[in-house]
Amino acid sequence: MFISEIFHSIQGEGELTGVPSVFIRTSGCNLRCSWCDTKYASWNPEGETIPLEEVVQRVLAYPSRHCVLTGGEPMASSEIPALAGQLQAAGRHITIETAGTIPPAGIACDLASLSPKLSNSTPAEGTISAGWRERHEALRLQPATLREWIDHYPYQLKFVVESSSDITEIEALLAEIDRPIPPSKVLLMPQGTDARTIRGRDETLVEVCLRHGYRLCNRLHIELFGNRRGV
Repeated sequence: MFISEIFHSIQGEGELTGVPSVFIRTSGCNLRCSWCDTKYASWNPEGETIPLEEVVQRVLAYPSRHCVLTGGEPMASSEIPALAGQLQAAGRHITIETAGTIPPAGIACDLASLSPKLSNSTPAEGTISAGWRERHEALRLQPATLREWIDHYPYQLKFVVESSSDITEIEALLAEIDRPIPPSKVLLMPQGTDARTIRGRDETLVEVCLRHGYRLCNRLHIELFGNRRGV
């Protein structure tokens, strides 16, 4: 497997915020989000090729029951189904952090952390190599694939929000998904890679959450450790 990093930390986002977890970050992604904070695993994939058996051994050496498959886009790795299956068979809880553009195809998963990309993720003209902007824009939202995840797994829908104007886009996508999604399953996460920027957007998002019943999703790891690898 092409792995960017494996580390033990606490979950900083979503319903399991604060839970000690082992993170397995694959390298490689089928999108190019403008605000991506793991470009070393997405835009310019870095890492090492590690045999699947060794990845499993490294993960099981940590005491935490919760494992997070993340990226990049972990579902783009051909060996992710085997890894998830072996870890779940070993009694680990599996969270898969995915943009929801690739079907689950029966993968072992205890929590699908779905993060559909809004238009605020599309790179500006001239900021990325030829063809990637168009590819990103065409692929970033796949309602049918999101339905497949939602129909078969426990899930959360996590949206990166820059301003309250993004809420209209979120509501349009929820309508297109056409599933009875409780508002509490919709998590709004302020875009930002430093605590000051995140706090500056929190106030707006609190008002939106109070009005719609959505859930505020802060970024605890940024608050605690800053924007760096291995946390």
